[in-house]
Amino acid sequence: MSNNLLKGKRGIIFGALDSKSIAWKVAENCKEQGAEFVLTNAPIALRMGTINELAEKTGSQVILADATSVEDLENLMTKSMEILGGKIDFILHSIGMSVNVRKGRHYTNQNYDFTVKGFDVSAMSFHKVMQAAWKHDAMNDYGSILALSYIAAQRTFPDYNDMADNKSFLESVARSFGYHFGKKNNVRVNTISQSPTITTAGSGVKGFDGFFKYAEKISPLGNASSDDCAKYCVTLFSDLSRSVTMQNLFHDGGFSNTGVSEEVLENFLK
Repeated sequence: MSNNLLKGKRGIIFGALDSKSIAWKVAENCKEQGAEFVLTNAPIALRMGTINELAEKTGSQVILADATSVEDLENLMTKSMEILGGKIDFILHSIGMSVNVRKGRHYTNQNYDFTVKGFDVSAMSFHKVMQAAWKHDAMNDYGSILALSYIAAQRTFPDYNDMADNKSFLESVARSFGYHFGKKNNVRVNTISQSPTITTAGSGVKGFDGFFKYAEKISPLGNASSDDCAKYCVTLFSDLSRSVTMQNLFHDGGFSNTGVSEEVLENFLK
């Protein structure tokens, strides 16, 4: 149901790979709430995914951009403003990739070239996106910038590998750049720590199925769905959250504040 929460707002959405991705759901919900936006992803992701289908569905244009390339990102900012007819009100950074995970390298046996690449794609790219927006004065006053994180930035999940380090840096960038963007023109910057979610990227983590079930048993509300996460993103893009910034916001059904659940405890009492 549309409440026109984003009527008249313009945005950029990174990372919509296929219909399983959170960014895809965000795009659908933003469209439903009255927003206009451009979709962007790296050339390889466009070849792998079905973003053109989403573009047609939402009446959006796709701009190729490697989020690790400063040149690509600066071009993205200028082209987005041309296409949308003005400055940007919201940006979603939904990008994450670990080459070490893909190649089966254990956290204690990293290939550091892989580590640096994953860090650049997953975390440093968030700084690059905001720096490009800053340089081109692309953000409207009281705009909103979001990135998707995970609780492994605060707690240890062994098989999450170097992505945990990437998410820690991502959240630090949100706080640091959030200060400067807030002082400049009241733009807010936050991260969302989402439940484990069945996406193409998330499912590539070793032991994901078991962990998904574990989180479901721990969380009093169960795992938050990708669609519910998208709705939460909409509220943070809207004017209803103008004073929320520099936060890592848990959207995880209560997982982050639950020590143990009855369901999990029962398994140890049998």
